[in-house]
Amino acid sequence: MQTTLTDRRSFLKKMAMASAIAAAASMFPGIMFAAEQEKGIPKNANLDWKKGPCRFCGVGCGVLVGTENGKAVAVKGDPNSPVNKGLCCVKGYHSIMALYGKDRLTHPLVKKNGRYVKTSMDEALDLIASKMKETIAEHGKDAVSIYGSGQWTIPDGYAASKLFKGCIGTNNVEANARLCMASAVTGFLTSFGLDEPMGCYEDIDHADVFVLWGNNMAEMHPVLFSRLLDQRLKRGVKIIDFATRTTRTSTAADKSILFLPQTDLAVANAICYEIIKNGWVNNSFVEKHCSFSKGLTNMGYGLEDNYTFTDKPEKISFEDYKTFLEDYTPEKVSKLSGVSVRDIKYMASYYGDPNKKVMSLWCMGMNQHTRGTWINNLVYNIHLLTGKISQPGNSPFSLTGQPSACGTVREVGTLTHKLPHGVVMNKEHREFAAKIWGVPAENIPSKPTYHTVEMFRALDRGDIRFMWIQVTNPMVTMPKLKRYRDGAKKEGRFIVVSDVYPTPTTDIADVILPSAMWIEREGMYGNSERRTQYFEQMVDPPGEAISDTWQLIEVAKRLGYEKQFPYKEETHIEEIYTEYRKHHDNIKHNMAPLEVLKSQSGAIWPYVDGKSTKWRFNAKYDPACSNGEDFHFYGKPDGKAIIWQRPYEPAAEEPDNEYPYWLNTGRVVEHWHTGSMTRRIPVLHQAMPHAYVELHPDDAERMQIKTGDAVRLTTRRGEITLPASINERGVPAPMQVFVPFFDENILINDITLDSFCPISKEPDYKKCAVRVEKA
Repeated sequence: MQTTLTDRRSFLKKMAMASAIAAAASMFPGIMFAAEQEKGIPKNANLDWKKGPCRFCGVGCGVLVGTENGKAVAVKGDPNSPVNKGLCCVKGYHSIMALYGKDRLTHPLVKKNGRYVKTSMDEALDLIASKMKETIAEHGKDAVSIYGSGQWTIPDGYAASKLFKGCIGTNNVEANARLCMASAVTGFLTSFGLDEPMGCYEDIDHADVFVLWGNNMAEMHPVLFSRLLDQRLKRGVKIIDFATRTTRTSTAADKSILFLPQTDLAVANAICYEIIKNGWVNNSFVEKHCSFSKGLTNMGYGLEDNYTFTDKPEKISFEDYKTFLEDYTPEKVSKLSGVSVRDIKYMASYYGDPNKKVMSLWCMGMNQHTRGTWINNLVYNIHLLTGKISQPGNSPFSLTGQPSACGTVREVGTLTHKLPHGVVMNKEHREFAAKIWGVPAENIPSKPTYHTVEMFRALDRGDIRFMWIQVTNPMVTMPKLKRYRDGAKKEGRFIVVSDVYPTPTTDIADVILPSAMWIEREGMYGNSERRTQYFEQMVDPPGEAISDTWQLIEVAKRLGYEKQFPYKEETHIEEIYTEYRKHHDNIKHNMAPLEVLKSQSGAIWPYVDGKSTKWRFNAKYDPACSNGEDFHFYGKPDGKAIIWQRPYEPAAEEPDNEYPYWLNTGRVVEHWHTGSMTRRIPVLHQAMPHAYVELHPDDAERMQIKTGDAVRLTTRRGEITLPASINERGVPAPMQVFVPFFDENILINDITLDSFCPISKEPDYKKCAVRVEKA
């Protein structure tokens, strides 16, 4: 018997209620996700269930999607997925509802005389190609650009990189992962010579202690956090929350330690000081597998246009490093950081205990940092000094924010300096990519052009005249946003935006292309633990919407690159993935064949001899190790990881008499990034309908502000007004405020600062000076 529309609505309502209860329960210590998701599914429902990764964050949970009559009507956690083991967070439980918002984009729109006019897909693609040709002819190939996303599928990003770098011949390719994961990339590269974590989620099942470095894991990665809580129930593990603000993670942790913004650099050095002072160094490991270096300091904050920085590493000795750490005694650092001497020694004692396996976990708190590369290096220093690395349960682990920030940005190489297997600066890498792409090697420029912040500055200046934006919403996410919004609107700019819903970014577009979303097309994502996951097309996209991959292919053909883009529409994903694997055809980064990805819930690279490599650089697990030792950090020429001498340096902008508070921004559990999808899900929107500003209760009392009162925030970039939140979900430290960025009606990034880490070029969204007043 066919299910009626009323039945489906009833079913979705039941699903929403059950999943909201289950996910909410996970936020409190000692309560696991319940198996409530099955309760809303009628026993006699005739659903076709298919597997895939969740559409949202970088955890990469496996989900099963139930379809009926051409619609996705149910979703549940995939019990076969080793990532989430059948669990989902509140966003995952509701993910399919994001497909069916009332204002879904279904047809191309072209701006004519200031108004958007519905047009055919062919006409829109013809216009895009002609504008690209015109721009290149008038202003040169570096006047065109593409800005993508960690939400791009692997084929999307690969097609973009091949078209722009290989065919057109410009390195104007960037992705929004520059705003969230670039410091993790440069941290890995500078310390180990290769990107991405050496461990995997299975480390959670082996670790004795978890140190969360500025990471509100309970809300940002709730499924993984539930696994930590589960291990505490089973094995009594310790969870330490090291943060600038009290959150749900803090209340669930065994110990919460607050530090002043930016001083995590000093505390990490103090932990290393304690490890050396107390004789906790794993001397054999350090002597065999580590070297010591220092780089340039006082390197600025990237605030000026065309800012450039090149580090100059210099080898130092272990004795030099120990002398440097004398400035970072717990007593000195306590005065700077606000962390007690006792708490510094407490954290150091766990790292230093040879009988405790320690997992360090972080995300934006470390990465969105004007010294983001440095703080990544410093946490690696702790693990390297103690030899607690590349072993089950001993793992420094960078978590990811987007479903394919690793797979599509870091692995495919959709950043200005990157190629799928290397960097544009390397002649051999360019020749290797050119051969696979079927283009002359000289097509690929040898110099990077613009990282994300500088790309939008170039658009403002007029150096870039054409920008294609896919699967991201920079008119909400860019720091110092007003400059870049105004710049995109200037005369002589042509903006194409591919998306599924209207956003502030589609508002600036000259052409809007409707995209197929997630399971409306075929693709792959790559998650935080190097796991590549495949999903098939399960339902049809609405109207004329097509995948971002096929949009790029169609424009490439119109530009005359049929030879480089010979793919057939019905098989192009398989063809692209097969071609892409050639870039990683080596023992250090081999990708699993498509048939493997189709048959199981993903595979971790390097995939060698039919097996995922769970722990890299450890000869017991990693077949790429070849030095005859237990460990081999083969990303570096000498096979050794680097312990970096990195000092504390202040933030780009600190509170003063005029702007006496710190402003911090971030996310909430209900919404994902800018909320363009999750705000279309009624239960999530109702649970968190608008942004707010958290204040410390003492600050609120002094200013006579209570929850719901209007508060005006003013920085050197402008001001916004929004409601206060006192003693609700999170509590900032005194003289600090926190604002989530999901609300397009309250654009907090209008007033944030576009300073960035000079090495990674990732902006610092966590620290700028603000004045707080009752409005």
